[in-house]
Amino acid sequence: MKNHQSDLLKTFPNPKKERDYLIDIEIPEFTCLCPATGQPDFALIVLIYFPNKLCIELKSLKQYIASFREVGCYHEDVSNKILDDLISVLDPKLMQINAKFNVRGGTYPTIRCVHKNPDWANVELPKYFNEKNYIA
Repeated sequence: MKNHQSDLLKTFPNPKKERDYLIDIEIPEFTCLCPATGQPDFALIVLIYFPNKLCIELKSLKQYIASFREVGCYHEDVSNKILDDLISVLDPKLMQINAKFNVRGGTYPTIRCVHKNPDWANVELPKYFNEKNYIA
């Protein structure tokens, strides 16, 4: 999975790069394969980020997410892989991936991966992050 199809991700210039604002994208159709059983795992991926100079193009994000459909990967690995690939193309001010996987073995795992650009001085995050179990 190391060389997974991150080249599918396309960007466009941030139209308001002088402003701090939040982009919140829900992707309800994530599927990958359990590496232990080969059975499909389904998840709701929630991507939240403060863009820097670039924004993600949504069609390319959908194609990238769909490319995991036949890939065997652990929840923790794929969640961090998605975050790393998005960071590499966007260089966001702040980004979090919440991967809310469907029940497996009686548990509902949610993987939260966070990245904060060390050059971003703004530490005043919107209050509703805590209300939604996002970044504090």
